[in-house]
Amino acid sequence: MLSPIDKARFSESLHLKSTLGDQVWQGWGDAEIPIIIWNRSYEFLFNYPNKPPSEWSRITNDDLHGNAYFRRAAVEPQNFALKVGDTWSASIATKNTMDIFLIDTFREMFPSPIKQIFPYRLLIQPSETQMGGLLHETFHAFQYEIAPDRMSKAESIHKLGTAHEKIAADFSAEWKQESMILAKALRAKSRHEKLDLVRQFLALRTARRKDYQLPAELIDYERWLEWEEGTAKYIEVAILKKASQSLDYRPLPEMQNDPDFKAYQKFNQRWSQELFQLQYQTSSGETQLYASGMAQALLLDDLLPAWKVDYWESNVFLEDLLRLAIAEG
Repeated sequence: MLSPIDKARFSESLHLKSTLGDQVWQGWGDAEIPIIIWNRSYEFLFNYPNKPPSEWSRITNDDLHGNAYFRRAAVEPQNFALKVGDTWSASIATKNTMDIFLIDTFREMFPSPIKQIFPYRLLIQPSETQMGGLLHETFHAFQYEIAPDRMSKAESIHKLGTAHEKIAADFSAEWKQESMILAKALRAKSRHEKLDLVRQFLALRTARRKDYQLPAELIDYERWLEWEEGTAKYIEVAILKKASQSLDYRPLPEMQNDPDFKAYQKFNQRWSQELFQLQYQTSSGETQLYASGMAQALLLDDLLPAWKVDYWESNVFLEDLLRLAIAEG
């Protein structure tokens, strides 16, 4: 069974989503989405609407607020959306599993003397990091429910990642410039300044693709990844921002027992990290497109508030919506 603290984080994530979620994305906050929480031994399934497939066994000696949940042996679990029976579900690791993975990753990077003395506690993330990740994955399940064909296309495009990363090494300076302009636009105070910086971003992006003769399929790779993953990252950041700024929102009482929960008061630190990673491109590969997509979505909130209606339309991507924002002035 899951620990009480894992169940508390799960419950608080859903409380946050149901209370503030529709302020971030209409329809997502109230959407009933099954969720899988996994560790290295088991996957645990919550909020499934019917009897789950036979590989899922009901937990008989525990529940969540009176509701049954299920488990199965963990076989290559993942952080994403996956289908359980006919229903799309969100899947995320427990916080402890994520912390251990991060610590192990750094331990492998350190030379032997450092391994023994490094204060690994510094790598422990706030609970909000895992909780935001959970809500990120629920948005993927939501995307599948609303636009299954678009999501299938987005998933099929991932296979081009290696080809894109190879070519991207040639235009890393241009990509960094695009990212710096996006970061600057997010810091801009006026609509006029934001629009001017967005024009610069789109012009730089168009020039880079032309100058390096980026094939159409790799242009699509950028646009699809920003549409799929950038928007889910936007959800993750935007909901935590809402919680940090709300004067009325109250976390569930059981979160007082979580020593890693910061009551959303560390969001400004998280936001500074996001801007730093965007501006200086400290990430690589697909995660660069998570950041650029997130930035475009946040800019659209300011420049084209109704953008989420057109988001689901065929052949509409975030950069197209930014062009529409510019056209409207």
